[in-house]
Amino acid sequence: MRGHIRIANRSRELRANSTDAETKLWNRLRNRQIAGCKFIRQEPIGRYICDFVCREKMIVIEVDGGQHLESQRDAMRDRYLREQGYCVLRFWNNDVLSNIEGVLSLIDEELRKTSD
Repeated sequence: MRGHIRIANRSRELRANSTDAETKLWNRLRNRQIAGCKFIRQEPIGRYICDFVCREKMIVIEVDGGQHLESQRDAMRDRYLREQGYCVLRFWNNDVLSNIEGVLSLIDEELRKTSD
């Protein structure tokens, strides 16, 4: 039980302290703006907190800074999420900030793919 409370508190803290890239992407994902799909942010799945999740389509979106380059921890996390049935999309902060339309296009493409 304590672990669940700790994850919920950390999730709340991350929502309050989003990066610029996370905020920019969230402003375009919220309110079902892409393919009519609902996203939630900083959502716990197991012991991991995911940047954005569309539970309906089983898609996780992660927005990464340079510290994630070749991260073993990210590989383990992605493997766990895939085992839970999620598709994991990762974007660099820089891509979100400088090419939001391209990022949104890739997300939209994946959302539509899962509806087939």
